[in-house]
Amino acid sequence: MVSVVTPFYNTAEYLRECIESVLAQTHRDFEYLLVNNCSTDGSDRIAAEYAARDPRIRLLHNREFVGQVENYNGAVAQISPQSRYVKVVQADDRIFPECLARMVALADRHPTVALVGSNYLAGSRVMGFGVAPGTEVLSGRETCRGHMLGTLGFFGTPTTLLYRADLVRRRQPFYALGRLHEDSELCFEALRDADCGFVHQVLSFMRLDNESILGGRTSYDWQELDAYLLLRMYGTEYLTPSEYRAAVRRRRRRYLRRLGEAVVLLREKEYWNYQRRGLATIGEQLQPVAVAPYVVGAIGRAMMRPGPALRLLRSRLFAEEDGRG
Repeated sequence: MVSVVTPFYNTAEYLRECIESVLAQTHRDFEYLLVNNCSTDGSDRIAAEYAARDPRIRLLHNREFVGQVENYNGAVAQISPQSRYVKVVQADDRIFPECLARMVALADRHPTVALVGSNYLAGSRVMGFGVAPGTEVLSGRETCRGHMLGTLGFFGTPTTLLYRADLVRRRQPFYALGRLHEDSELCFEALRDADCGFVHQVLSFMRLDNESILGGRTSYDWQELDAYLLLRMYGTEYLTPSEYRAAVRRRRRRYLRRLGEAVVLLREKEYWNYQRRGLATIGEQLQPVAVAPYVVGAIGRAMMRPGPALRLLRSRLFAEEDGRG
C-alpha cells in the first residue's frame, strides 16, 4: 500500500485538480491523507467533498496553524502502519495516472532503493536528466555526486519523489526544521546508505506560476542558492577534495553572478533576506564586496543586450509600484 499525503493551506484554486490526479491513479492500493492547516479559503470544504465520496481519503485538521515544514512533518507522521511507500503530492501540483504504478513497481523490484525519482514537468519544461537510458537504479553515492557535479538532476520537489515508508518512519522529524531547502537535504541524507531509483517517464507536474508553495521562491533564484548550499553541506562526503574545491568555485561564481544581476534589477528586500537566511544555514554571510565585480559584469551584459535588460527592469519597477498599490 502507498500512503499519498497532501498537506494544504489556502490552495482552493488548485486543490481539486491535485486530488483528482491522485484518485485517477492506475495503482489502486493507496490511502490518501489530506491535512488541512487551518485554511480560510474553502480548501477544507473541497477536501471534505472528496472525503465523503471515497473511503480511501482521510481528512485531518490541524488544531492550530503551523509552519509549512511542521505541517508536512505532521502529515507524514499520520501514515498507515501498513504502508510500504509514501508519496507526497503538494496541493498545487498533480501526478499523472501511472505515477504510483511505475514508481512502486521499480521500488518493489529493488529493495535497496530508498527513494524513486522520474522525469517531471516544471511548468512547461521537461525536467530530469543524466540517467542513462535503460538504467533504473543508481547507488546513492553516484546519485549525490552527479547532482553536485551537474551531471544528474531529478530530485525536484517532494511531489516528484516516492519514499520508502521505512525511511519516513525512521526520520523524526522527516523534514529537518530550521532549514531553507529541507526536501533537498533529505535526499542527500537518505542516500548515504541506500540506492536511488529512476523512472524514464514524465510522472508529475510541478506548478511554477503561483505563490503558495514553490512559486514564491522561483523569483528568488532558489535553484542557484540550493545547489550552492547543498554542495557546501554535503560535498565533502561525496566528492574528492579536488572535485569539491573545483565545484565550490564553479557554483559560487554562478551564484554570485545571479546576485550581481539581482542588484542591477533592483531586487526587493525580501529577495535579499531570503539569500541571507539561506547562507546563514551554512554559517556564511552575504558580502557586498564579493558581489560587486559581478554587478559590473551584469551591467556590461545589459549594455550589450539593452532590450531584454530594460524589459526586465521595467517589469520589476512596475511590479513594485503595483505592490505599493
